[in-house]
Amino acid sequence: MYQSCSAQLELDFAPMGSLNIPHKLKAIDLFAGVGGIRTGFQQAFGERIEFVFSSEIDKFARQTYAANYHEIPYGDITQIQAHEVPTHDIILAGFPCQAFSVAGLRKGFADTRGTLFFDVARIAEYHKPKILFLENVKGFKNHDKGNTFATVKLTLEQLGYRVYADVLNAKNFGVPQNRERIYIVAIRNDFNPTFNLDFDKLKNTKVNCQVGDILQNQVDEKYTISDKLWAGHQRRKAEHIEKGNGFGYSLFNAQSPYTSTISARYYKDGSEILIEQNGKNPRKLTPREASLLQGFPSDFVIPVSDVQAYKQFGNSVAVPVIKALAQEIYMGLFQNEIA
Repeated sequence: MYQSCSAQLELDFAPMGSLNIPHKLKAIDLFAGVGGIRTGFQQAFGERIEFVFSSEIDKFARQTYAANYHEIPYGDITQIQAHEVPTHDIILAGFPCQAFSVAGLRKGFADTRGTLFFDVARIAEYHKPKILFLENVKGFKNHDKGNTFATVKLTLEQLGYRVYADVLNAKNFGVPQNRERIYIVAIRNDFNPTFNLDFDKLKNTKVNCQVGDILQNQVDEKYTISDKLWAGHQRRKAEHIEKGNGFGYSLFNAQSPYTSTISARYYKDGSEILIEQNGKNPRKLTPREASLLQGFPSDFVIPVSDVQAYKQFGNSVAVPVIKALAQEIYMGLFQNEIA
């Protein structure tokens, strides 16, 4: 389904229709970062969702989260007992990818001890929420020869959930960025058992976009890279080409359909996404452009330094992908009253 890009980039918080939900769904936001997953769910659920708890260990991300959601996340989730977390219907978690100490898929939940996914699992075991929504890097599914994903899936199934998972690309959802991520949705078995999350439908989404849609008209000269750095980028790229690989800087302009994936290391030299400029060296994205490249609202508050902002948006999620998934969940699961 083809749509224009401009409407997608200015995302709002209007609720979807007037479905018959008698109370707000309570949600918690774990490994919250700057709240990208939360933002997508708020855009899809509107006033039907209420966040009752959040956790994030990085102090600078907590500053950004507080500036936008008016609450300071709790710190290290490993130090918070499950009973201390408020009752909730939904867990959101963009948890880090880690290898599990026991290979071979024998114990499921027990195999996750010592990893941060274990903290998601122990909270889910205690509270039995209706939905878990997890996000990770594309390679998560094949990490440790598939054992990592298989153990997560088995653990969720042992806890009483049916699991849906697939990879979606942000460039198809209204942001000009080639960013593939795996999304894992777990629905409690006794909750709306006829619901089936159709990832194939989502994979057929196509919202046309180009890089110019997120570029600012006036940009400070400090974002133009120096002669020395530009020369270094060109030299390293030439060396990589000579070796027969494709590594090196990537250059884009306003007409480019999308950029490469922005990462948490973008602050170092900007080499993965450089913007062409007439008559001078290319420039880095500004922090605001980095936020728009991830689909955050244009009024999202950025209270931290450029270095921290690049780290935060590089570590975050493509909000329109989250919104699209959350809409599918909302429409599929909550058209009837919650039991």
